Amino acid sequence: METTETLIPEPETVETPPVELVETSDATLKAVIEAIVYLTDEPLTMEQIAAALQQPHQRIAGILEQLVNEFAAPEHGLSIREIAGGYKMATKAEHHEAVRAFVKNLQPPVKLSLAGLETLAVIAYKQPITAPEIMDIRGVQGAGVLKTLLDRKLIAAAGRKNVVGKPILYKTTREFLVQFGLKDLAELPSIKEFEEIRRLSVPEADTVEMPAPSAPPEPQD
Repeated sequence: METTETLIPEPETVETPPVELVETSDATLKAVIEAIVYLTDEPLTMEQIAAALQQPHQRIAGILEQLVNEFAAPEHGLSIREIAGGYKMATKAEHHEAVRAFVKNLQPPVKLSLAGLETLAVIAYKQPITAPEIMDIRGVQGAGVLKTLLDRKLIAAAGRKNVVGKPILYKTTREFLVQFGLKDLAELPSIKEFEEIRRLSVPEADTVEMPAPSAPPEPQD
């Protein structure tokens, strides 16, 4: 009885194309490595950095060594250390108590009701503006909302309008800029971005946390 031998073909050898090195100056590459080590939560291995930046390991190793030495200097509050086979940026141990005390004193992010956010948006874009004018735009009463915004120092009185009754004018404050992460009012998010904030608000709590703008404002007429 003849036996038929089954031949299993050998797997083809797949050649890995060489990594195309990106021409980058040492100063730029150093800045980029510092940024990505700062940005990531988990320690980055040298291999990960070299592959992502398309650079030889030897060059990455040299720049990492420079960064480690530079951040080890006493004038830096952060350090870049080799942890679990990778590199990570962290606060220095000698400053932990001072940093912990500072964090404990930080105020939590301001949260506003949807009505509060709408009112704040109206004031931000139409300031200075009176309470009746705000009510005309929103179509609802808002005395309580105005009081909340005043109590949280997000708005302040800006004199009185020279009309019958001389109603108080309202404007946004420096605290408003701080909470939104704005340099000045020219960096206000667009109306479209405010509408997106409204859409993403949490209905159950009817509150929304005020984020910093992610893009430059659109031109307003």
